[in-house]
Amino acid sequence: MGCLLVVTNYTGDRLNFGLAAEQARSEGYKIETVIVGDDCALPKSQGIAGRRGLAGTILVNKVAGAVAAAGLSLADVASEARRASEVVGTMGVALSVCTLPGQVTSDRLGPGKMELGLGIHGEPGAAVADLQPVDVVVTHVLKQILESNYIPITRGNRVVLMINGLGATPVMELMIAAGKTVPKLQLEFGLLVERVYTGSFMTSLDMKGFSISIMKVDQTLLQHLDASTKAPHWPVGSAGNRPPAKIPVPLPSSRSMKSDELLSRPLQLTEQGHILEVAIEAAANAIINMRDILNDWDSTVGDGDCGSTMYKGATAILDDMKKYYPLNNAAETVNEIGSSVRRAMGGTSGVLYTIFCKAAYAQLKANSDSTVTAKQWAEALEAAIAAVSKYGGASTGYRTLLDALIPALAVLKERLTSGEDSCTSFVLSSEAAVAGAGSTKDMQAQAGRSSYVSAAILATVPDPGAMAAAAWYRAAALAVKDKFHPSFNSSINKSES
Repeated sequence: MGCLLVVTNYTGDRLNFGLAAEQARSEGYKIETVIVGDDCALPKSQGIAGRRGLAGTILVNKVAGAVAAAGLSLADVASEARRASEVVGTMGVALSVCTLPGQVTSDRLGPGKMELGLGIHGEPGAAVADLQPVDVVVTHVLKQILESNYIPITRGNRVVLMINGLGATPVMELMIAAGKTVPKLQLEFGLLVERVYTGSFMTSLDMKGFSISIMKVDQTLLQHLDASTKAPHWPVGSAGNRPPAKIPVPLPSSRSMKSDELLSRPLQLTEQGHILEVAIEAAANAIINMRDILNDWDSTVGDGDCGSTMYKGATAILDDMKKYYPLNNAAETVNEIGSSVRRAMGGTSGVLYTIFCKAAYAQLKANSDSTVTAKQWAEALEAAIAAVSKYGGASTGYRTLLDALIPALAVLKERLTSGEDSCTSFVLSSEAAVAGAGSTKDMQAQAGRSSYVSAAILATVPDPGAMAAAAWYRAAALAVKDKFHPSFNSSINKSES
């Protein structure tokens, strides 16, 4: 009957699921998408990122599952899920930072401190406070949820309550939190608590803490939540035996559906092929060498894996270039870089760079000449930036990789128009990229996970994504200048004339 995507409201999630949805639609599948943003910890003016998707998503999933199991249409399933998402609010509290696999645990949360209003990926909370007794914490969280005007709950309404563990909180402590929450909802806020769900439903690896979700319900929503299920950890009695754990079978990695002849490295490289090889190799190695510093910056303003994610993409590009990249064909090489990134990288960076490469490829492919001129490269960069801005929602000043690339594009176009030689224009534009990335330290983020972090924290480090973009762009420009400057200028200027 189709597929419903229930997506937590993070930029990377929206982009990745959006890409999947568009691809599925192009193949003839029926797709509906519901974005869940149940976070009540943030002010309403939170840039384009909006409210994060938290544990309330679990209740939306349960409603959608019940409606689907009843045999309703895809449109009806999506409609009920969307209705549920509009009446649920969540806020989390953490007493520790989670451990990201393979990385040293951040010490940003000192002894005797707790974080209020955090997401689910280990990023910093909206505020840090001294440890307080659980009843004080519960009171603060309930006021934030019920008095934020995010969800339409008033005295006399029927609600369900979810106390969600973040991964390392014992059930006993979750029960204590539930025991403090229910009477406050009933006596202080005048709400009828119909159901209480307690357990670890949406965790942040090994984080110590919990979140509270409150959903306004009517009889229909309550029936969906009460519908029998064999989901192993749903706390309401389920009918029948629980299903056995299933081990997912990974799909084999696949490359672009092109001929073997096209997807291979040429035996003899043209001058353009040599230039591409040098530029790609330098750009990838620059990212590989920055892995640790990018992770350090990202642990302050994000979830700490920017360097590791970019490293995977860079190493995949170097490996694939040795075998697959048709370097004499610039457009197809850019397309294959996108395929390498899509296969190897995850998160927001992976999908953004995939979109970046696919848009540049489409622009380059529109040119019939085999040799790409500097002007055509600039046009491809402009098309790539426009696509990233369109799908990611960011622009200049949003504290993203575009704050490095947009200044670079402006200088590149300006220098080429004024008659500056191609290589010098490239190098000067890379200086603008570095300056633009450095300026992000003074910006308030309006997109991505950094938009949930306070200005005081942001001011301590530049945006990791912008710094990475500036680094690979600068490395490519300098490598081309150092190795090809004389022949590069003569060949490109000749082709342009």
